[in-house]
Amino acid sequence: MTQPMNGAAVPAVQLNSVSVAYGLTGGGRYEAVQPVDVQVADGEFVAVLGPTGCGKSTLLNIAAGLMPPSSGESLIFGQRLQGLNTQAGYLFQQDALMPWKTARDNVAIGLEVRGTGRRDALGAADRILARVGLASFGDRYPHQLSGGQKKRVALAQVLVREPKILLMDEPFGPLDAQTRLIMSELLLDLWQADRKAVMFVTHDLDEAIALSDRVLVMSAGPRASIIGDFPIPLARPRDIAEVRSEPEFHRLHAAIWNTLRDEVRKTYGLSNAAKEIRA
Repeated sequence: MTQPMNGAAVPAVQLNSVSVAYGLTGGGRYEAVQPVDVQVADGEFVAVLGPTGCGKSTLLNIAAGLMPPSSGESLIFGQRLQGLNTQAGYLFQQDALMPWKTARDNVAIGLEVRGTGRRDALGAADRILARVGLASFGDRYPHQLSGGQKKRVALAQVLVREPKILLMDEPFGPLDAQTRLIMSELLLDLWQADRKAVMFVTHDLDEAIALSDRVLVMSAGPRASIIGDFPIPLARPRDIAEVRSEPEFHRLHAAIWNTLRDEVRKTYGLSNAAKEIRA
């Protein structure tokens, strides 16, 4: 774990008073996210929950260096982020596999563009494909892989570069429930081995609790903010299926949903309707 001279741990990701606003056609500004503070410790798994359009992915993009904040600053291991975050790997919801390349080549190219020789890059690709359970699928093309297999190749693309931080934007969203469960178990196994810092955006409350050390809840936009920060004291290592039957899981689920529920209703315009029904 990275530490400064005074011995205090330096967060892997630190967003200080970060806000996001856009200019509107015809004048005026839309304030999407009001100033928020987010920290992800080195080795910590943090999930970010919130209604659709609240700015979860926007915060992830700021941490990745894909966009600057309107105000505030991003620090990566204590250093101000300028440009792309080269210490992070980003796993998007949609896979970025090149259909004309095999799984092995799709993974290796991330090293080759950085100057690694092809032989070494292919060797590294084979090793990481084996870690994600695809040792015998290196010669397959994307159209020959299932949805879960393609997602594992995409995960291997990120991990082969050995990032210190994983930024994940609803990576399992397009998958069916059974495949999501398998991918969640795989992700936890891989994370347990080297404890990278993870910032994981999801809409799935069960998934957030089962995976993470801490769950951040964002309010509905505009002017979205962090309205909940919930430590997840469930023991590790975790069995994704079994942990969901624990009483503590259900207590956490109820507490987080109690914070999130009204924000989700606001997004769909249901708050007033619900009040009228109760009246």
